[in-house]
Amino acid sequence: MRLRKRTAFVASASALVAGLGALAALSVPTAAQPPAAQLTAAAPAAPRQATVVIKPGVVRMGDAAGQPQTTAQCEKAYHIACYEPAQIQQAYNLPPLYDKGIDGAGTTIVIVDSFGSPTIAHDLGVFDKQFGLPAPPSLRIITPAGAVPRYNPKNSDMVGWAGETTLDVEYAHTIAPDASILLVETPVSETEGVTGFPQIVKAEEYVINHKLGDVISQSFSATEETFPSKASLMALRGAYTDAYSHHVTVLAAAGDSGVADVGLNETTYYLYPVTSWPDSDPLVTGVGGTQLHLNAKGEHTSPDTVWNDTYNVPTQRLIFGNKGPNPLAGGGGKSIFFTRPAYQDSVSSVVGSRRGVPDISMSAACNGSVDTYQSFGGQKAGWYPVCGTSEATPLFAGIVALADQFAGHPLGLINPALYEMSARQLPGIVDVTSGNNTVSFTQNHHLYTIHGFTARHGYSLAAGLGTVNGALFVPELASLAG
Repeated sequence: MRLRKRTAFVASASALVAGLGALAALSVPTAAQPPAAQLTAAAPAAPRQATVVIKPGVVRMGDAAGQPQTTAQCEKAYHIACYEPAQIQQAYNLPPLYDKGIDGAGTTIVIVDSFGSPTIAHDLGVFDKQFGLPAPPSLRIITPAGAVPRYNPKNSDMVGWAGETTLDVEYAHTIAPDASILLVETPVSETEGVTGFPQIVKAEEYVINHKLGDVISQSFSATEETFPSKASLMALRGAYTDAYSHHVTVLAAAGDSGVADVGLNETTYYLYPVTSWPDSDPLVTGVGGTQLHLNAKGEHTSPDTVWNDTYNVPTQRLIFGNKGPNPLAGGGGKSIFFTRPAYQDSVSSVVGSRRGVPDISMSAACNGSVDTYQSFGGQKAGWYPVCGTSEATPLFAGIVALADQFAGHPLGLINPALYEMSARQLPGIVDVTSGNNTVSFTQNHHLYTIHGFTARHGYSLAAGLGTVNGALFVPELASLAG
């Protein structure tokens, strides 16, 4: 089984395409891979002995932009929107918090990535200078699961993870500019049969047990159906049970393929709705994707909608090199491994007896990408618009850091508080009532449509509880989770 980074990179004007985190390559899966049987919670089927392999799918072709592109420039060049940090901050109504000194001071955001980026400190400096952001109080890099191999610009996995690392650091910092950042690099990713998740577990347990951070951001996951058994997954939960007992918040991306996802063969999609782990873990907050609709000032021109670029032809051409449809939407659905946790009893009419994901959603749409600066080898240095739930997850990590500062301590598992906030209809949670995560694709010369879930008032399996108004959400979360 493969751990997929949840990122898509939209290329510059001269580029052809850029990689999508949920895919092994830029090509669309073509071989049929129907499920052998309907899976159950107790004994899901798997085609061969599974391993948890972290393998990024970020591939870039073409030249970088010399300057970050404005929304107007992106719309003119690509027929899609792109946004800068100030627009994202305004979209989530964060300036009122910054004005009161709530900017993440005294907190630490932990970002976990395989390999990391050899230029992250430099790239963050360029990013900050361009957008007038302060440097973080601290940007530390540790490798508690073992030394990371020397960066090889010819290794597509390393190049991909470097791009992921850049996105994670730059946009967690965008939301909580005075939070310290601890980048935790792990040494294993690329070879089939090499288990990469145990190294992540070891690294995260080190961070937790040494009290090095307040919130952990994970922009990767694996389709639940690719695990051979529930026991094989449960054996990997150590970091999350450890985080729960130590009052550390853990976040994970809900995925970029809507209700479809890539199978163990890494080339074909499931032909029925699936979801992924660790975002489905009850001890983890699953972060889904929305599409922002903003003007140049970051003001909403219309309400946020569920991210779904599956049927958006300009985006499809940039990412896949064809007009699609190819799956490109926020993940969501019901876990085959976990039953409904008590905090989801209030939404039992939606999730039934299963754990439902996502819990909350943030900006992830490719038609609404964010600008990142990257200079590591294997590509030209410059500015790249980026999208995916790999964006949404560090954005929400920044929100949690703000709430930690407001409360004066780490908040730990925030899910019970999130669902209580929704049940009370507190205004910090903003409904997402439009859109769905249905996806379509061609496989074995057939066009398949995997029907997903539609946004609605309250909780949905497309957007979770909704998104956030930061100025209201942060004190509400700090009060209820504190």
